[in-house]
Amino acid sequence: MEYNTTRNGLVMREYGRHVQKMIEHLLSIEDPERRQRNAYAVIELMGFLNPHLKNVEDFRHKLWDHLFLISDFKLDVKSPYPIPTRESLAEKPQPLPYPKRYPRHSHLGKNLELVIKKALSEEDSDKRAGFANAIAYYMKLAYSNWHKEMVHDDAIQSELTGITSGQLTFTNTPYVKAFRPQENRERERGSYGKQRGKFQHRNGGSNNGGGQRRNDNRDNRGGGGGNFKKKRY
Repeated sequence: MEYNTTRNGLVMREYGRHVQKMIEHLLSIEDPERRQRNAYAVIELMGFLNPHLKNVEDFRHKLWDHLFLISDFKLDVKSPYPIPTRESLAEKPQPLPYPKRYPRHSHLGKNLELVIKKALSEEDSDKRAGFANAIAYYMKLAYSNWHKEMVHDDAIQSELTGITSGQLTFTNTPYVKAFRPQENRERERGSYGKQRGKFQHRNGGSNNGGGQRRNDNRDNRGGGGGNFKKKRY
């Protein structure tokens, strides 16, 4: 029996012991053509054992890189992709050039400043007004997200005037005005009350009125106490 204490360590645990043994067997094959065919078979098996790699771009390229990594870069086969080296594996990636943008109004972000700049350079009055309304709507949305309360239009106009030095003004159009969730519930409750009133009107008014009408009909049929008439035999 072979124990794990006598085995070599797994290079990549996601492929398991059997795949690593198959790759070690590839190193012992002397015939280049047979070794190449078996390498393709191992690649297919590695892709079958890890189907999540199929959603990764160039997943077969990744499989070939893993094949050479597990073999400790000693496998002599032809790859359809550039063969990695030990040096390329240990090489550190270059740092990402993060954009260094310092917005004047941090709570609104840098992108809104770019939109304001584009709005100020717009010569068409209609497009300029559309830009102003969209900017005001976004400012209201940002304020509601941070403060969880409704903001007045005067406060938005005051801040927009300070940012643009009074060059942009917005109109209080319906799509700019923001409603709190409580106001939306009250509006829905009001529409529900109207529908309920229509339903009651269609059924003869309130429940008491409908019951009274049913009693009157029953009295007319002879079921009431006051209008009861004896049958003649």
